[in-house]
Amino acid sequence: MTAPIELSVGQQFEIERFSRAIDATADPDELRNLAKQLLQAWHTQKAATNWVIAQQAGFPPA
Repeated sequence: MTAPIELSVGQQFEIERFSRAIDATADPDELRNLAKQLLQAWHTQKAATNWVIAQQAGFPPA
């Protein structure tokens, strides 16, 4: 079994920052906007990860 991926201090900081922003937000529109930002960031990171994997495997860009 592989070791779990460890987050950098900067990544942990960002998680804490977003967590506090979520906790401090009572406005549904603000929470919706924040959720959309997080969704965009997640999928951007996923695409970047897939691109790096493809580059390392020698596959042409999609």
